[in-house]
Amino acid sequence: MQKIITGKVFVYGANIDTDQIYSGRFLELTDAEDVGKHAMEGVDPAFVREFRPGDIIVASTNFGCGSSREQAAITLKVRGIGAILADSFGRIFYRNAINLGIPLIVCPLIHKMVKKGDLLKVDLTTGQVTNEVTGAKAQAQPLSDYVLKILESGGIKELIRRQIASPA
Repeated sequence: MQKIITGKVFVYGANIDTDQIYSGRFLELTDAEDVGKHAMEGVDPAFVREFRPGDIIVASTNFGCGSSREQAAITLKVRGIGAILADSFGRIFYRNAINLGIPLIVCPLIHKMVKKGDLLKVDLTTGQVTNEVTGAKAQAQPLSDYVLKILESGGIKELIRRQIASPA
């Protein structure tokens, strides 16, 4: 896992819910690649076409609010999301995404220092965020050691597999 993530920014507002991230009308899809084709469709129909693996989502408050639909996090994982930064996250979405190995970073007012297409550099270990286009910097809340272990393992399931395979 990369400790420093650099990617093009996609910026969204407040209260982007799980149905906007992954619409309920696609719940019958079970193949991960099919699920990934509908990422962010409810808020940005061009997202899948413009997004490249490693790119970063920035949002205002309460990103991922709404249902506990794990497909919302899965669709972003399948697309290859580099990280998601927001003022705050929906509680269940936050855990689902972290458990899948997606870096979610709480960074107050981050949405005010970037615009769509900017290049953002995020240091997961220090929480330092830099807009590579404007030079603006922000300090995000650092990730806990446990969250970093989950991310380094590629998700909670892989972390547990490793722990079982080599007990301390």
